[in-house]
Amino acid sequence: MEQSEMKENAGKAAVDALIRDGVKVGLGTGSTAITVVQYIGLLLAQGKLKNISAVTTSLQTEMECEKWNIPTYSLNSRHIGGSLDVAIDGADQIDSHHFCVKGGGGALLMEKIVAYSSTIFALVVDETKLVEHLGLTFPVAVEVIPSARVSVCKALDRLQGKGVVRLAVRKAGPVITDHGNIILDTLFQQPIYPAVMEEEINCIPGVMENGLFAKKGPHVFVARADGTVEARDYPPQQS
Repeated sequence: MEQSEMKENAGKAAVDALIRDGVKVGLGTGSTAITVVQYIGLLLAQGKLKNISAVTTSLQTEMECEKWNIPTYSLNSRHIGGSLDVAIDGADQIDSHHFCVKGGGGALLMEKIVAYSSTIFALVVDETKLVEHLGLTFPVAVEVIPSARVSVCKALDRLQGKGVVRLAVRKAGPVITDHGNIILDTLFQQPIYPAVMEEEINCIPGVMENGLFAKKGPHVFVARADGTVEARDYPPQQS
């Protein structure tokens, strides 16, 4: 089974398990999260879902919701009231404790706000995203105010991390986030404890947010190449 098919299977499984009429849902960013948007849109069009209210984590996701006639709101709107029933998103890597790295799509700041404002946080991934340690092979995105670039890089060095400015594709210069910041993609020299490192990075002056998600225990839907989807509840079962 192709990876794109696995992503679609994971997204459908999460929606079928968690989304009901009247739900206020946070929708993530990236190719896997977009399959969730499309499936919700299809169910709404077929009349199988009703009264869904969405908060999107990026312009990309907002535009996809427009295509599928999914009503969108600000997290600050009176209708949403600053909290969500469910948030569904993809992940770049996830470990056995359900700690994960996100931010490959550059929307980590809003993704974390939405995830941590939800009653249920769910991740949809394919089996290639499962790893033993985070931050060693896929970089942790650190969103930084541009004028703090050098000072933040030095602080990351002291945490045994090497931060590199993410450069844009088909545009000269760095990637600029929806909030006008830059991203330092950071690899670590040795295994990290995500719950501690998330806090330490966010204490650096000039850092807006980082891509380690360790404070909100997610439910995880893992799609396999054989066509099955494994639903992992939180807390994860220890082997």
